[in-house]
Amino acid sequence: MTQTTGTRTSGTRTTGAPPAVSFTGAVKTFGDVRAAAGLDLEVACGETVALLGRNGAGKSTAISLLLGLNEPDEGSVALFGGRPEESVRAGRVGAMLQDTRPVPRVTVQELVSFVAGRYPAPLPVAEALRLAGVTELAGRRVDRLSGGQTQRVRFAVALAGNPALIVLDEPTAALDVEARHAFWESMGAYARRGHTVLFSTHYLEEADAHADRIVVIDRGRIVADGTGEQLKRSAGGSLVSFDLAGRGARDLALLPGVVAVEVRGERARLRTDDSDATVIALAGLGAIRGLEVAPASLDDAFMALTSRAPEKV
Repeated sequence: MTQTTGTRTSGTRTTGAPPAVSFTGAVKTFGDVRAAAGLDLEVACGETVALLGRNGAGKSTAISLLLGLNEPDEGSVALFGGRPEESVRAGRVGAMLQDTRPVPRVTVQELVSFVAGRYPAPLPVAEALRLAGVTELAGRRVDRLSGGQTQRVRFAVALAGNPALIVLDEPTAALDVEARHAFWESMGAYARRGHTVLFSTHYLEEADAHADRIVVIDRGRIVADGTGEQLKRSAGGSLVSFDLAGRGARDLALLPGVVAVEVRGERARLRTDDSDATVIALAGLGAIRGLEVAPASLDDAFMALTSRAPEKV
């Protein structure tokens, strides 16, 4: 498994310390479904890591294991070198989960203050509100906020214990573009303080823009782990597309650099790790109509990684 880091939103990493998150051969089965099939993953302190995967791939199971909501049937999960529940009780972990409902008849400040009071060394309430971008909502009732405002309040609640690690499960699901932008501004401010962030998302552009590393989970296994650029290269660095115009597609996979061929109607799409060599070889076959060359996107990489047998890259 390749583990590399970038320089986007996370702060200074802590050297010499145990990893913030560590999965070692973690297995979790629900009936006939192996939701976690031997997960091996480390997240260093100070990293921002995105979990990507299709519905049912195992992302939510991984999150439940690292929060101590479930225990692995085999293997182990550790936070900061200890049992997950120990870190949760100590306030070292904050979480935003999908299935939460607004608390009725309390204000934002009352809610955050109540949660902060449950931890041994909480973040000052005003600081939690500021980091989450909800200071102006402090006196508003939680059950009368918009979807985007409610999500940012959930973020403030997750920050209340002054956690070193925050875990976000689909944090921007169902939010509009403006609300998503505001949320990631808040999350970035938290990460730049040197904290660790682990988030799952269906929005590939969010993972590419806000994570140092992207971990792709499929069928309960990690099939890729690296930067967005590394994942794109693993899928073939470029896409070469052109009109077939009655030309057969049988021999296109044999062209230099080509790693995959897709035909959509009368148009061929070649995924290639050497677009120059591919285009030169195509030109040698005769006139090519509607030729386009574009870099592979994270969407292309994701589809390639989750449509083949699980393997680590």
